[in-house]
Amino acid sequence: MIAVAFPDREMQVLPYNRAVKDLAGQTIDQFLSHVSRVCVVRPGRSVPSAAGHVSLFDGAAWHDLELPPMAPGAAATDALDVSRLQHAVLGPILGIGDPRSDPRIEFVGGARGTADLEARVRSGASAVAFSMHPVSVADLMTVSDAGEIMPPKSTWFEPKLRDGLLSHLL
Repeated sequence: MIAVAFPDREMQVLPYNRAVKDLAGQTIDQFLSHVSRVCVVRPGRSVPSAAGHVSLFDGAAWHDLELPPMAPGAAATDALDVSRLQHAVLGPILGIGDPRSDPRIEFVGGARGTADLEARVRSGASAVAFSMHPVSVADLMTVSDAGEIMPPKSTWFEPKLRDGLLSHLL
């Protein structure tokens, strides 16, 4: 087991972005129409403006999606942007039920940046990409204090800790 200890104010959490291979039979206009029924959609930029917002790249432009709020009393993990995107868009509109096992979704570590998301969509490897706002350290602690487990692919830490097995032969 690898363990490291450092003050929470020195921890940096990067987003874990998403790229979706297809739109479940929809055109991009149909998809955006469905999204606009559950999210406020505005012209945007590649990096979300704040928590509660996700940037969507459709191959032509970036859009800012203001995610719908979760119901009062929801679990701590349900308040995270990755969960809110899953509940509002990925599941009901794109049919991605379990992001852990659905081959239609890929996760892109935040260190790779939004240029990687744009390249995936422009190449045709993905139909759309979502640039996420990073989970805050306070959110991580809230989930931990509630005894919950973070959703899959919700955090990307940099720099990565080195691990491995070393042996020295004499």
